[in-house]
Amino acid sequence: MRTGAAAGHAGYFHEAVRYDSDEHLLAVVVPFLLGGAEAGEPTLVAFGERNASLVRAELPAGVPVTFLTGGEVYARPAGAIRSYRSLLAEHVAAGARQIRIVGELAPDTFGPTWDWWARYESAINHAYDEFPLWSMCAYDERVTPAAVLDDVDRTHPRTARPGDRHEPNAGYRHPGDFLLASRPAPADPIQLARPTADLLGPSPAQARNAIRAAGEDHLPPRELDDLVLAVSEIVTNAHLYGREPIHVRVWTGAGRMVVTVADRGPGPKDAFAGLLPAASDGSAGLGLWIAHQVCSHVSLHREPDGFTARLTVGPL
Repeated sequence: MRTGAAAGHAGYFHEAVRYDSDEHLLAVVVPFLLGGAEAGEPTLVAFGERNASLVRAELPAGVPVTFLTGGEVYARPAGAIRSYRSLLAEHVAAGARQIRIVGELAPDTFGPTWDWWARYESAINHAYDEFPLWSMCAYDERVTPAAVLDDVDRTHPRTARPGDRHEPNAGYRHPGDFLLASRPAPADPIQLARPTADLLGPSPAQARNAIRAAGEDHLPPRELDDLVLAVSEIVTNAHLYGREPIHVRVWTGAGRMVVTVADRGPGPKDAFAGLLPAASDGSAGLGLWIAHQVCSHVSLHREPDGFTARLTVGPL
């Protein structure tokens, strides 16, 4: 099956590339890139060093393909969305009618932080849909855990295969369903210890004071300031939009902190809260947006009896 993009129509397309050999990867990616270059479309690669070298070696000399530094692009999910939206807007302003990008996440994202990268993969089915982007996300089946590959099928409408084949994924779920579903909380060993601070019903000011007191000996001043702001905003939203009791717990370790903010409400109605800029109308979402910009990891958990946001700063 061919997608509209493969048939030559401009639009937004988001596909997975699940490959089991270098040859498999190149058989999909190289024709994709050459097709974009031949059509005069902005064509970009956001691969790590190894796969970027493989692709460079297969492309003819002088072909107009731009290589981005994947590590910089994919530092945080919300940052990646922000960077790509800016990049896409620049190309559209310059007259691009179709843009092609192939990228990959680093293998270390498949561990404890995969939950927010899975949310990223789902969210970009909406986050870029105003742009004429044809994107492919590459996953090496030799090193990618089975649970991650399941999420890849759930978050990509199609899978691209050699021979210009583009097959629908039967397990694909609409972002509104995927992002609002309850997902298991990834384990964090630091939470096995007794919390450094445990506050029931704190005001934003009390939460700020507790975070600052707990983190003075554990985080650099700027990181601590960012965490204090993020927690304060999330606690404020819990008071405004959640349901009591509001419970804040803090754990500290060498160079890192974990904070959970829980309430008995259902959580934000906006499935994209945290990943896309918060609305300017005073509704909930600003705290999660800030947290996604400054934290090392943010996980969101919806259960029948409440909602919990967990913020981590420092090594994972």
